[in-house]
Order: sequence, then C-alpha cells, then structure tokens
Amino acid sequence: MTLPDLSAPVPHSVGVNRPSRALPARACDSHMHIFDARFARSPHWPRTPPVAPVAAYRQLQQRLGTSRTVVVTPSTYGTDNACTLDALDQFGDGARGVAVVAHDVGDAELDRLHARRVRGLRVNFVSPQSWGETTPEMLTTLARKVARQPGWHIQVFMHPEQIVAWASVLAALPVPLVVDHLGRIAPAEGPAAEAFGVLRRLLDGGNTWVKLSGAYMRSTVHGPSYADTLPLGRALVQAAPERLVWGSDWPHTTEAPGTVNDADLVDVLQAWCGSTAAMDRILVDNPTQIYGFGFC
Repeated sequence: MTLPDLSAPVPHSVGVNRPSRALPARACDSHMHIFDARFARSPHWPRTPPVAPVAAYRQLQQRLGTSRTVVVTPSTYGTDNACTLDALDQFGDGARGVAVVAHDVGDAELDRLHARRVRGLRVNFVSPQSWGETTPEMLTTLARKVARQPGWHIQVFMHPEQIVAWASVLAALPVPLVVDHLGRIAPAEGPAAEAFGVLRRLLDGGNTWVKLSGAYMRSTVHGPSYADTLPLGRALVQAAPERLVWGSDWPHTTEAPGTVNDADLVDVLQAWCGSTAAMDRILVDNPTQIYGFGFC
C-alpha cells in the first residue's frame, strides 16, 4: 500500500503543516464543497468554479486527520445536486449532504435525496441564487417540507442584519436550524453585536446550531491566527458547546487563491474551544447527532 505524501500541498490549501493537535477518531468537517468539471455550473452563476473534486478533498482529510464530512451544494450549481450526490457516493457512509432545492420541491425528490444521505437543505440569503431573491417565505415553506423527513434540518447563510430582522421567523421553524459561518458577525463587534444576541437566544431555545466556519470571511487580522475572531468564537463555545459544529469551507471560494491554510483553521477552533473536551464534542459528538452518523 502506498502511503499518502503529507509533505505535498493540498489543492486550495496553502502550507503543508498539520494541525497542532491530532484530531480524534471520527472527527468531522461539517461544511465543504465539491466542484467537479463533469458537472456544468448553473447558467445563473457568473464565475468559473474551481477544480475541487473528491480526490483533492481526500488529500485534505489525510492532512487534517478528519474522517467524516458534510458536502454542501454550492450556489454554483443552482438546484442541481448531482455533483453533491456523486460525491456522497464516492465518500460512502462517512459523508452526509446538504442540498439546495426550489421552493416547490416535491416529497418524492426529498425522499430521493434522503436515500442518498442528504440530511438538510441550505437556504442562501447572501449569494446570488438561480431563482432570484431568496425570501423568508421560501425558508418557511421549505422548513415545512423538511419536517416530513426524519433527521433533517434547515441550514441558512444570512447577513447579520437578516438574522436580526427575521429572528421570529427563525425561532418558529419546525425543524432544527443550522446557521452558517458564525452568522457572518463582524469580529470587531463580536459578542456585542445585535446578531450575536439573537443567535444566543436561538441557541438557548434548543433548536438552533451554529457552524464554526468561515473565520476569514470578515476577519481583518487574517491568518494564521484570525485573532480578532477569538471573542466571538469563544462566546459561542461558552454559550452552547453542545450545538456547534466545525467546517473548513474548503475550497474557500470566497477568498483569494493561496490565502487559506486549513490546518490553521483547525488551530483557530482549538483556540476558540479552550479545552480538548469541547473541541472533541464539536468535531465528533455534535455532527454525529445533527447529521445522523453512526456511533462507530
């Protein structure tokens, strides 16, 4: 058997270092995307997608020490989940999916996605979508449909001001809610942000989860430490360590090429957590629960 060359760079991830701490067995990267040239981008999407197939991501898993992953359909493909489903087939039972669908999706299609290990729907209020502007009405419509699927959730990518404006809508969803990328809260505001207060109340309600991902999206300090995100990340871990998951957001399509080191992102998570117990919970126990992974 040929062992992987961990000294070789991973596509879309700078550096060759590994995380400062070896990750626990069954550690999960709960937010990443696969882009495969075999699948055409949606006509609405203006940019050429990166080349980021399953084989390249497996190199990242070997470098970081993760064994489970959650493949999220990017806006690039509109409501066509073929690339994500193909990736799930390649990864096998160590992967789950989050799909993107139109508001009029039928139960038969959701059943088909469930059989392929999809466990949630993403509703994106930030990036351009194939149907035009995403609305709260679309979110509530999809949430009602998701409620018929066992073990499913709704994932949202929102601006902080939208989290604040639609707090009552988010709190009333009939399924678990997963909020992307730290709620896009500005690190300069951190726990003092109005959106953090809303997130804290949603977390306290017991039905909301937050993805500790995208540290670089609004950081002004940048890597390797993203030090300005520490107050926000630590406040979330202190508030609800049982309802947080971590994601790399590989291949980092919001950032300039050659600027993100995924091992650094794992170290940032460690800094947010402050203890190995909290970190292990976020990497192993919580994804096992929300995505329905087996316990072995």
